[in-house]
Amino acid sequence: MKKVITFILIAFIYSAAVLAQEPSEDEFSNIQKYTPSKLLEKGKWDIKWFNNLYTQTRSTDENSKVFDVPRSSFFNTSLEIFAGTSKSKVFNLGLILELRSNTFDNPSAFSVFSFQNQMQTARSGLGHIAPSIKLAPFKALPNLSMQSSFFIPLFDRESNENGFLAQKSFIWQNRFFYDYTFPNQKFQLFSELSTRLFLGEKSTLSDGSFNERGGFANNSIELAPGIFFSYFPTSKLTALIFAQHAHLLDLGNDFSQNFTALGLGTKYQVSQAINLEFLYSNFVRGTASGIGQSFNFGLRAIF
Repeated sequence: MKKVITFILIAFIYSAAVLAQEPSEDEFSNIQKYTPSKLLEKGKWDIKWFNNLYTQTRSTDENSKVFDVPRSSFFNTSLEIFAGTSKSKVFNLGLILELRSNTFDNPSAFSVFSFQNQMQTARSGLGHIAPSIKLAPFKALPNLSMQSSFFIPLFDRESNENGFLAQKSFIWQNRFFYDYTFPNQKFQLFSELSTRLFLGEKSTLSDGSFNERGGFANNSIELAPGIFFSYFPTSKLTALIFAQHAHLLDLGNDFSQNFTALGLGTKYQVSQAINLEFLYSNFVRGTASGIGQSFNFGLRAIF
């Protein structure tokens, strides 16, 4: 599968580069102008449909030892809607909605797209809904912003007879963004620091028994830095490489984990309002986590 996806990405970058040779190359496209650091002008809308498929056949224990496991796959499709609500572009308001589908016990990675619920082998359903606000607090630093979201779970149990769905947590997420575009407009550096505070009942009761209404990540905080380097052969096309790390710190739930992923991708401005995004990442290491691959597709409209 890795070779197939790599071939698709290379083919897409090549074909998009050919198609993108147009006179408008000197103009700023949305993929250049509206990085995650940028806020919308009042009256503008940003709607993004993002899909993430993570699949693994290896995992690690608390000592980072790698071992083989039956394939499990986790698909998350989310809809993010943000509106420009401030003339000075100081803040935007938004809403995020998630739908999940997971499969276990060695089926194909594509089995998640059946969105089934089957005993111990498949589970799907709504994940979280998150009211959000995006802020650019410093007028002198328009490329520095933050996004704060509060994720509310829309399901009763983290795991049931069909398997795991998502963290049974109220999650307060804060993401800090900064980007820098080099003077020739061909290169861009983007960085992010994400924090997630997981709130809710513990996964074990005081007597040590399993709490079905709790969550494994509750009473913990995750720190996740990432850095992305983009190259723009034209204003409508970018190729990028990135590195991400996540570290879940125990705040009283007796569980912690961390992992590191490296990846590449491309974005292409299809029309004045719409752009496409393809990303691939490989989880190169971890502690008490999976060691798998992530395939991502996004469709974004700004108008």
